[in-house]
Amino acid sequence: MGKAIDQIRDLGAPPSMQGVRPAMPTSLTLVGAAAVLYLARDVFLPIAVALLLTFALAPVVAALRRIGLPRAFAVISTALITFTLIGIFSLIVALQVAELAKNLPAYQSNIVMKVKDLKEAGSESGIIDRIGNVVERINREIDRPTTETPTSVESPKRDPLLVEIYSRDNPIQVLTNIIAPLVGPVAMAGLVVVVVIFMLLEREDLRDRFIRLAGFGDLHRTTEGLQDAGKRVGHYLLMQLIVNTAYGLPVAIGLWFIGIPNAVLWGLLAIVLRFVPYIGPVIAMVLPLFLSVAVDSGWSMLLWTASLFVAMELVINNVVEPMLYGSKTGLSPLAIIVSAIFWAWIWGPVGLILSTPLTACLVVLGKHVPQFEFLQVLFGSDPVLAPHARLYQRLLAGDPDEATDQAEEILEEEYLVDYYGAVAMPALALAEQDRARGVMSDEQRLRVAASGMSLVSNLEDIAIEESKDDENETADTEGEPASQPIPDGEGMTILCVGGRGEIDDVSAAMLAQVLRAEGAAATALSFHQIEPANIRKLQTEAVDAIVVCFLNRDSIKHARFVVRRLKRVNTRARVGIVIWDTSADRAAGQRKADTSAEQVVGADFVASDMTTAAIEALTKRPSVPLAAPSKTKVRRRLVPQQTQ
Repeated sequence: MGKAIDQIRDLGAPPSMQGVRPAMPTSLTLVGAAAVLYLARDVFLPIAVALLLTFALAPVVAALRRIGLPRAFAVISTALITFTLIGIFSLIVALQVAELAKNLPAYQSNIVMKVKDLKEAGSESGIIDRIGNVVERINREIDRPTTETPTSVESPKRDPLLVEIYSRDNPIQVLTNIIAPLVGPVAMAGLVVVVVIFMLLEREDLRDRFIRLAGFGDLHRTTEGLQDAGKRVGHYLLMQLIVNTAYGLPVAIGLWFIGIPNAVLWGLLAIVLRFVPYIGPVIAMVLPLFLSVAVDSGWSMLLWTASLFVAMELVINNVVEPMLYGSKTGLSPLAIIVSAIFWAWIWGPVGLILSTPLTACLVVLGKHVPQFEFLQVLFGSDPVLAPHARLYQRLLAGDPDEATDQAEEILEEEYLVDYYGAVAMPALALAEQDRARGVMSDEQRLRVAASGMSLVSNLEDIAIEESKDDENETADTEGEPASQPIPDGEGMTILCVGGRGEIDDVSAAMLAQVLRAEGAAATALSFHQIEPANIRKLQTEAVDAIVVCFLNRDSIKHARFVVRRLKRVNTRARVGIVIWDTSADRAAGQRKADTSAEQVVGADFVASDMTTAAIEALTKRPSVPLAAPSKTKVRRRLVPQQTQ
């Protein structure tokens, strides 16, 4: 069975549609936490960076421990290698930036020439000249004085002289100007190194302390949450680093072949900027494109550079990422964008880079802590509505087209009978529950029924395809046991009728379509056609079975009268009742309840799910005659006649 079908069957009976909302104390806690993170960012930012690096390096330390290395040696060697590589990376970037700054004046002439060419190309139509003349005229009007004082002698205007004041540089001041900007980043880097080493050394002790503070009452849930967070964040960082490296190295090599200066710098920046969701690759592409315009006197280098980045994005997004990402971070695309904005506001550019793993930790928190479940609903990528709830919502909104799209996605892997039984019937059960509770108006009921009928009509082509596929499979697998328990309906004529309302009519139409997919000539009728005034008009001479569908389990008494009417109309046809049961599985005790219901109703068969209903409808058995009225009832009928 597919994932959507298993999800429905694991749910059991249709759940009540209750929302997940944060309590007021929880909301105040989140607002207070955001304020603290913003005001104390100098304290929490190094801790957050160190925590994420600990998540990433913990598997490496564990692997070294498994081969017999002491803990201290494994931690220190891992940290030393990691931060050495980060230092080399930063040094190369700094040297490349310095070289680029030195060479920028040499590219000024090309930029001026291209701007001049563009201006001349635009001036052929006169648009740029007209715009320039208008702007110049407006400036003259603004600068014109309101009152002019006439002067007898006008002194000639002279341009002001530029004066530059040179002062002897103080060596101590120069040294201070160089070192002062570096104190903050160096101090932060040192703190991160120290915190990472101690977190790796005391990882088990920190875990136990966190469990004692946060989840001592539920060790299972807390342990599962910690493992989930470590797995998601560590896997994301490792895979993202591999993907970014697979992106940055070819970019650097390609830019070097094209002739872009400082190709190593752009490759390294591409590796870092791809950690920023969505906008990072754009920033990594814009800078080399601008430099290609400045370096090349023509436009060919710009085209080659753009082609390189487009080709790399296509390869990375469609080949490398699907191959390496065995599992995602569990975040929706919109959540990634919103979290990037939030963490960039809280912690600046570093927060932008850390936004995805930090938000993944919040999703894990919402998954394992009930008070923060709304975080998983807001930021998680898993569907927040079960397939049957989504279907009911679309039917209630009168949107059968989207409901059809959702159904076709599931039917790519499932049969029509499975979809109707596990998704559509629970959705109709929700509608029947709302109708019985009195919260559904007549207009809404008719809208749900009309949308359901449109859905069945839209899926008719799939039923025809399944019918053809079943014929081919029967021909190819002759002599082998059938994969489906539903018998072949070739040559059988069946009527499927709604029991008491329009929603029952939709369930009957779905059953009829399933029977047509099995080769039977099945027709769906409305509940109006089995009312006492209309039942005699039914054409049932060539019908093999009549199936009446009910979504309300309190309709057994009404079903008894319907069976009697139908058996009086056609004594040869088998008459069955389907009282849809949307629970997950039916135990043996429940089957006994069906047998007793069959005795009460007096039908040839009573079913409760789509598969059983199809099997019973297509089973060729003789019809059970209608039971004769008891002697007591006969005497009651005769007594009034004798008294007369």
